[in-house]
Amino acid sequence: MPRLEDRDERPNRPRIFGIGLNKTATTSLDRALSDLGFRSLHDGGDPVHKAVMRAVAEEVPLLSYLDQRFDAFSDIGMLARRFRMLDRQYPGSRFLLTVRPIDAWLDSRRRHVERNIELQAAGKYDGTFVTVDIPKWTREWHDQTERVHAYFAGRADFLEIDFTSDPSWGRLCAFLDVDEPATPFPWVNRDAKAR
Repeated sequence: MPRLEDRDERPNRPRIFGIGLNKTATTSLDRALSDLGFRSLHDGGDPVHKAVMRAVAEEVPLLSYLDQRFDAFSDIGMLARRFRMLDRQYPGSRFLLTVRPIDAWLDSRRRHVERNIELQAAGKYDGTFVTVDIPKWTREWHDQTERVHAYFAGRADFLEIDFTSDPSWGRLCAFLDVDEPATPFPWVNRDAKAR
């Protein structure tokens, strides 16, 4: 995979796509990819959502309206759910499914929404992620993981990884064919109360 020292700015070049749902250590993945020398875009909020939706509406490659300098993408639901399109549009890309135990994931998401509700009441959040819906989230989890497993079964360009059980460089660096750095793995939001 090309890193900062060997820049490749072709719009259709291979990228790294984090296709795990939010609250699955996507922030740690983003930080790790940056530490490894990749330009990584994490979340991006409403502007990224709108840029991807514009590409979908215009039937152009999904990254068309995003900064072409980025090598990696994580915690962008509009991309994660469209992994098949990404695979066709960006041949040679690598796909990372970040996971964690589902009960811990549901709890983290619930706490995240509760925090959003508090922030919204204080006038500090204008987003829409303000409804706790455990049955819906459980279906979303199973749908995403089952679709990803079926599509990428047996492929070398796919890695499922649980940083909550093994916050280390080994499997990630081997998958990306890069050397492990001497620095500790950037495990972000490790506190059990982190959102």
